[in-house]
Amino acid sequence: MSSPSPTMKFLARLLVAPLLALCAAAPVLAGVVPENTMVRIQTNVGLLDFKLLDAEAPATVANFRGYVSRGDYVDSFFHRSIASFIIQAGGYRWPDGSNYGLVPTQPPVVNEFSPTRSNLRGTVAMAKVDGQPNSATNQWFINMVNNAANLDNQNSGFTVFARVTATTMLNADQMAGLPRYNVNGTPFTSVPLTQATWGRPYVIRILAATEIPSSSPVDRIFNYLESAYPAYVGALPTWSGEAYYFTYRYYAGANSYLGEKDGHIWYYAPAWMTDVYDLGTTESWFATATANGY
Repeated sequence: MSSPSPTMKFLARLLVAPLLALCAAAPVLAGVVPENTMVRIQTNVGLLDFKLLDAEAPATVANFRGYVSRGDYVDSFFHRSIASFIIQAGGYRWPDGSNYGLVPTQPPVVNEFSPTRSNLRGTVAMAKVDGQPNSATNQWFINMVNNAANLDNQNSGFTVFARVTATTMLNADQMAGLPRYNVNGTPFTSVPLTQATWGRPYVIRILAATEIPSSSPVDRIFNYLESAYPAYVGALPTWSGEAYYFTYRYYAGANSYLGEKDGHIWYYAPAWMTDVYDLGTTESWFATATANGY
């Protein structure tokens, strides 16, 4: 008879883990409002997680999600970085084995700027053509500082449609801190590069842009843990599932599992652990995830 798989071992260990009164955790998580759409952007410098403002900027969010779902942002790169201002992407891409080119554009989206969604640090807004308020297509930027005094008033206001989560804003800071170079003039007058060489390996390149599940508290906890502890899990699970009253995700790159059962979050890495490790209560991890923008 063959040995049980690591997944079955993980399930078995969770089944015999101490029961911690599921009913005690349920009231804390019951009635949680489904969270906004989340998009995870994987780059060669680190993750960026965007919480989209679906209800506040519906047309702009739909426009951005369209580019994501079509895969238009894959191999695109950050082509503009201005110190103490913004980092910008979405307009240019650099596929393997070719020179850089343009990200295909869809029809412009109507401007949805609102002073209730100001251009503050950590927000994501659409770029547009100077003097044309309704010209946003594929380019977007992250506000690295509070830019309300400028960008809320210029060109009828720049539409904020997302917020960067707190954990991945640290990666945005790292990107913004890279040296900038003038490469061949406009539009590459201030390109962030990982070293002083113009080439595909040295731009901040988007490897993948994916919507990630965020409808349940457990999804939001797992999303947070993936962003905060990438060395122990991964940017995206290889697969996920539900069995025996618990929810889990498996990460092939790290050969590890996250699970939720009986009001607790569990971790297992079969290559170097002999048993499942209790990370703490679902309630406490949900509070942490929420505080960090998940």
